[in-house]
Amino acid sequence: MISTQLSDWLLDSDPALRWQVERDLLGAEETSWQATRAKVAHEGFGAALLSHQGSDGQWAGGAFFPSDFTFDDDRAQPWTATTWALKDLREWGLAASALEGTAERLRAARWEYEDLPYWDGEVDVCINSWTLSNGLWLDADVDGLVDWFLEHQLPDGGWNCEWVEGSEVSSYHSTLNALIALLDYQKHTGDGPRVQRARAGGEEYLLSRNLFRRRGTGEPFDERALALFHPRRWFYGILPALDYFREATSIDGTEPDPRMSEAVESIRSRRSEDGRWEQEHRLDGDVWLHTDVPAGEPSKWVTLQAQRVLDWWDGTQPA
Repeated sequence: MISTQLSDWLLDSDPALRWQVERDLLGAEETSWQATRAKVAHEGFGAALLSHQGSDGQWAGGAFFPSDFTFDDDRAQPWTATTWALKDLREWGLAASALEGTAERLRAARWEYEDLPYWDGEVDVCINSWTLSNGLWLDADVDGLVDWFLEHQLPDGGWNCEWVEGSEVSSYHSTLNALIALLDYQKHTGDGPRVQRARAGGEEYLLSRNLFRRRGTGEPFDERALALFHPRRWFYGILPALDYFREATSIDGTEPDPRMSEAVESIRSRRSEDGRWEQEHRLDGDVWLHTDVPAGEPSKWVTLQAQRVLDWWDGTQPA
């Protein structure tokens, strides 16, 4: 159990975070955390982001980029367009009913790539992963995207957004995003057999590299992958990877793989004496609102995610 001081600090937060603290760290009754979750549509981050939705169902007038963004733009990628807004709202626990009619309105939206229909996805693994998860949440017809993922899995077990440019080697970033989407499909439909083999291949890709190492040299593939951060955009990190495996093992009824232990202990080693973890980096780019602290400050989101990973891991280890 976490200390009263730490729980009070975590609970003094937006409903989008608070209901997860109540459910995952404090073991609150479902009626209690669900009541907090229901506030996401009307208070704080959720209400603020909902207020920016346009009459066409989109945010910032674009599918993946704002309508005024140009690819020779000097600014960092913005995080204000439709796909990012839906991803945030979904992960905050917003009820799909708060976006009634959005799935239908987005049928008229088009991707910046090839003017493709929104719910059909496009060629980018990460974009298609968020489209699958968002579509399942909003009850859009995205079943064809599951076939797309099964068809575009690479021989080494993972996925790579650069497959369209001929890459035959998987990417950490793309693989984790694909796995999260396929797990969402399994949760929503109960159709495990359809995706189980693909998920196993992607999981082995990550596990065989201890979640952060290069297969050939054993060196970290990117030092930033070890950083603890929120929010997660496209970039890979050991914390969201472990959070995926936490949920996946629960759904699959399996034990955690010991090859994750180094990543777990890396997270544990950075917990401060008062039980908090710091934000270690934040991607640049325009946002509708900042939902977490700058790098170098104690982060409630990172603390929530890190503590529940440790609770899961420690709870499954032999006494």
